[in-house]
Amino acid sequence: MSSKQFPPTEQSDQDALVSPISSRTEQIVPKSQETSMRVRARHVLILGGLSALGPLSTDLYLPSLPSVSHDLGATMALTQITLTACILGLALGQVVAGPVSDARGRHRPLLIALAVFAFGSLLCLNAPSVATLAILRFVQGVAGAAGIVIALAIARDLYDGLALARCISLLMTVNFLAPVIAPVLGGQLLRFSSWRGVFVSQALIGVVFLLASAFGLGESLPAGRRQGGGIAAILRTFRELLADRRFVGYALSCSFAFAAGIVDISVSPFILETVYGLSPQIFSLLFGINALGLAGMAQISTRLIGRVSPQALLSCGVAAMAIAGTALLVVVISGIGLVGVLLSFFVLVASLGFIAPNATALALANTNSRTAGSASALLGVLQFSIGAAVAPLVGLGGTTTAVPMAAAIAAFVIAALVTFLVYCRPAQVGTEA
Repeated sequence: MSSKQFPPTEQSDQDALVSPISSRTEQIVPKSQETSMRVRARHVLILGGLSALGPLSTDLYLPSLPSVSHDLGATMALTQITLTACILGLALGQVVAGPVSDARGRHRPLLIALAVFAFGSLLCLNAPSVATLAILRFVQGVAGAAGIVIALAIARDLYDGLALARCISLLMTVNFLAPVIAPVLGGQLLRFSSWRGVFVSQALIGVVFLLASAFGLGESLPAGRRQGGGIAAILRTFRELLADRRFVGYALSCSFAFAAGIVDISVSPFILETVYGLSPQIFSLLFGINALGLAGMAQISTRLIGRVSPQALLSCGVAAMAIAGTALLVVVISGIGLVGVLLSFFVLVASLGFIAPNATALALANTNSRTAGSASALLGVLQFSIGAAVAPLVGLGGTTTAVPMAAAIAAFVIAALVTFLVYCRPAQVGTEA
């Protein structure tokens, strides 16, 4: 694979992300901004909320998985398909939403998708079986995917270089607050309603985001900057992205890390509640603590940008996750106990706060605004699909042992580390200009 060639200004933005701050920071963001690092609060809140549709679609639902299994008379593996279907919808929907937003603009496709998300959530209320629920969850995921991919594309439209890295870190700080709130809220909802009440909450969330996007965001991609050429242009853009060694390296490193997280969130409810005897409320509390660590690390990453390069922050995150995933497997096999498992989970999840924003910023820095939607879509597909495909297979290992889950997580974190070392080493990045 080869690395793309950029005009001098775009190349300097990429170099600024890989290396410590240079004296060219005045070229990083539009001249109308007072400083090169400023990001508007309105953008952070709305775009961060949109990018959180993924965790809100999955984590709010997590404490209900055992109840869904019991109520609909399905096995653990079959019930996990309802979660996997949503994750696959979140992945595949980005393939559609990203290129469509490149060709048709960001605003209208976003509003249509949010309306479908809210309506799809209401349809899940009356699902009579796991099969029906899985289909509806897939539709819900496809619609929610637009929020994720278009939010990143809008950020790329509005910001560049270090300002883009800061913006994405701030978006993901908001994004990562969703896993703090969602499992706790989902667990408490079970005290007052059945699992169907979760989908009422998701429908309301969809309506709030629809109104916020309609009145708080404008069109960030004017007609003159949109991608033309139809399907052929879309396929050509994806081919160019996949041929870019730098983009693929950052994308795969982040995707393998996300896959480890997806295995964690899809299997750990059964393992912690069945093997270790935790209640849904305790599980949701522990999950929220882990997500709080993730949000905290994302905030630390945001504050360090400008003093430490995103490349260095990403290196720290990948190393920490590799250590935590390996430790989890050792703890489970040796039978050390719940404390060791929970500590490993915490470090594993928290390290994503360094990995996700910086890998995403470094990958998107290789693109231009015209193709930002397609680049965001490809990132999203890789991030969601790998873990979504493996999680149900891990579930087939049953609920009597945590070894299959720990082994899958360890495999993914090692894959992330190896990919990062092979494709994203600073020496290579510095020479492939």
